[in-house]
Amino acid sequence: MYSNTAVRELQKTTQVLLAQTNEETVAEKTLASLRDVLRFHEYRYYVLNDPLLADEEYDKLYKLLERTEKAFPQTITPDSPTQRVAQGFAKNLPAGQSNFPTVQHLVPMLSLDNSYNSDDLLDFDRKVKELSGLSTIAYCVEPKFDGGSISVIYENDLLVRGATRGDGVAGDDVTMNAKQIRSLPLSAKFSAVGIEQIEIRGEVLINKTNFAKYNQQLINEGLPPLANTRNAAAGSLRIKNPAEVAKRNLEVFVYHISYYTLRKGLSTPGELQTHTGALQLLWDVGFRSPIKEKKVFNSIEEVIQFCKDFETTRDALPYEIDGMVIKVNDIALQNELGMTSHHPRWAIAFKFKARQATTQLLKVEFQVGRTGAVTPVAKLKPVPIGGVTVSSISIHNEEYIKEKDLRIGDTVLIERAGDVIPQIVKSLTDVRSGKEEKIKFPRNCPVCKSKLFKEEEEAVWRCVNIECPAQVVERIVHFVSKDAMDIRGLGEANVRRFYDMGLLNDIPGIYQFDFEKLSTIEGFGAKSIENLQMAIEQSKSQPLYRLLYALGIRFVGETTAKNLARELHHLLDLKDFTAEALQNLEDIGPKVAGSILHFFSNKNNIEMIKQLESLGLQLRQTQKDKKKGGSLTGETFLFTGTLPTLKRSEAEAMVESLGGQIVSSVSSKLNYLVVGEKAGSKLEKAKKINSVTIISEEEFLKIIAQK
Repeated sequence: MYSNTAVRELQKTTQVLLAQTNEETVAEKTLASLRDVLRFHEYRYYVLNDPLLADEEYDKLYKLLERTEKAFPQTITPDSPTQRVAQGFAKNLPAGQSNFPTVQHLVPMLSLDNSYNSDDLLDFDRKVKELSGLSTIAYCVEPKFDGGSISVIYENDLLVRGATRGDGVAGDDVTMNAKQIRSLPLSAKFSAVGIEQIEIRGEVLINKTNFAKYNQQLINEGLPPLANTRNAAAGSLRIKNPAEVAKRNLEVFVYHISYYTLRKGLSTPGELQTHTGALQLLWDVGFRSPIKEKKVFNSIEEVIQFCKDFETTRDALPYEIDGMVIKVNDIALQNELGMTSHHPRWAIAFKFKARQATTQLLKVEFQVGRTGAVTPVAKLKPVPIGGVTVSSISIHNEEYIKEKDLRIGDTVLIERAGDVIPQIVKSLTDVRSGKEEKIKFPRNCPVCKSKLFKEEEEAVWRCVNIECPAQVVERIVHFVSKDAMDIRGLGEANVRRFYDMGLLNDIPGIYQFDFEKLSTIEGFGAKSIENLQMAIEQSKSQPLYRLLYALGIRFVGETTAKNLARELHHLLDLKDFTAEALQNLEDIGPKVAGSILHFFSNKNNIEMIKQLESLGLQLRQTQKDKKKGGSLTGETFLFTGTLPTLKRSEAEAMVESLGGQIVSSVSSKLNYLVVGEKAGSKLEKAKKINSVTIISEEEFLKIIAQK
């Protein structure tokens, strides 16, 4: 879309405009350049995923445009970046109408015929050849995106309408919501090839990273998470508040031009003679089209192999797909083949193996975690899905159960997308027999029978009895785990077994273990007992940060524990800290500080810590806790994704051995982000911060070797 020369000029203009962001407004004659610069950086960020400007710098330019347009409202153009923003939807509806207006598509949005195996594709190829009389057909193959369908219309280069698929003939007018999708340009230079009006089809998506972040945000707010990316994307188009739509960070891939008109006297542009040419045209004028993912083949056998190969790599994509679409590439031939009342004869969808299945909800068990959170778990009639057999699914909390209207005995639709934990999409209420039972969420702990408690801002019910057996066991399991005190021989199964037998009742009990009794238990010989004894004794000298992490203080992970330990002389110093003092430390915000204060205000916790010290545990800062001097002193590192050869713990140890520091999040304080395979949101965030250096494992090892 932009030549190298244009990019250089826009970058120069960007720097000139950034120098003016402290001014109240810019001159009217500068507005066009300011809008061009903002559109360019939106394109780099949302379409190419390759930003050239930090978020803060973009925001400064955007606010400058807002101020100037407010001062000179007559200068506002329909495609100005500020015109995406809307305060609400209801005011755009006709009087008395509460739903979205219905609008007709210029050309009906037909469904695709589906295939599930090679034979279906061979049959499709046979029919195309019979109808066309040709012996060789060029097919374009592209991903079948799994989101919400949308149809958009541009007139004289401006976006004038966005609509859902609806019944295929007419859909809901969701123009204001469509404008919140930053990868959908408000204007596009179709006039350059003589197009006056054009209708484009696409799929609205939410990528896996943004979906996970949005769901976590919902959980933090005490709301039930969304079931899958498809429902999240499709449902977002029909939210009445465009500002809420904007929060979901939707994306759109456009894949088809359904209709266009040309200026009088012009003939069809060469780009629109093939499907791949149309995809390239859409890409060139600023849209995201599957130009990089598509392939063209001259035989159906090659198509079949490509579809099979793509299915094995689908989880590596940043978004969900549920198959591949095969299209005759020649548009004149598409028109000749025509369509049935249901689907075009020139295209077919090859569907991947199902990631969804139906099964029966047999019962619900309520589990208590180490923080006291009570989690309902649906026990299902076992069903294979996505390569695994699913028999249990967390159903999160009471609000989630109510929202899904789940009942014992229901037939439920479940989904497993990629490596995501299976979710219940919905209950099939139409097939209920009337014998189904409502799920009763307990008001007393299912283990210790104490009354449950729920914070106003949370959706989670908790058992606040710290002596609750379920919590005690979970805390011991965490305490002995590899990243905590690393007591080998005390895995989860043995902890539960010893607890049930009365051999282990609490954390201090680990260091008062009766090994004589253990020798009478089947499976524990002299050697295994000796090894366990040694592992427990060695754990006493673990550095302070490991003990801090092992205590299981809510929100205190490994990195936070390391940063805390560096500031302490003795673990019990923390009982004298204030919230303000804690928040002055690295990586600690109000939520973490509050959790630490709560833990150290509990007398039982203080007594337990004192008891651990009397049993020989290391509660003072050790050399391993201190900031080490070295060639990486003052440098901060963060690792994301799977490294090719190193374990993350090994790489972090290399940094710390040279005096460097590991941080837990991307910020301006980060010096190096080391990126491995399947890097996620941390990489995207780091790209927007100029001070962060993004390196590979190979580059990281070179730095270590040099230092």
